[in-house]
Amino acid sequence: MMKFDKRYFSHFNFSAVEIKKHFENALKDINIAEIDKIPDVKFNYAYSAVIKLGIALLSYYQIKVKSVPGHHIKIIERLAEALRDDSINDIGNAMRSKRNIGMYSGGLEVTEKECEEYVDFVQKLITRVKVIITARSGA
Repeated sequence: MMKFDKRYFSHFNFSAVEIKKHFENALKDINIAEIDKIPDVKFNYAYSAVIKLGIALLSYYQIKVKSVPGHHIKIIERLAEALRDDSINDIGNAMRSKRNIGMYSGGLEVTEKECEEYVDFVQKLITRVKVIITARSGA
């Protein structure tokens, strides 16, 4: 089991069905990001998919995320740790920062090219998370 900071996470016994639901929730968001033509919408749904993938993977490890300030940072960190890939931390936090600027500083400016790169990044994460979740739990 992964170690976790009790300020952001708690132990919880997730069933295979619950883990699968978390994963499918991330898939729903990336599907919206792929289909929509508006860059801001594509970006926000791609970012949401990253967070939901982290939640799905953490639920596989029987870890529940607490909704407290800074929890998105911790989700991204744990996702990068579990997949042993520091680029997830870098790209995930770049997306988080961009989303925060859009939310708290008067708007988001994201290009179509950036959106395509983020969607591609998320698709690769989906593949990696799916391998872990399905290979070990049959979800």
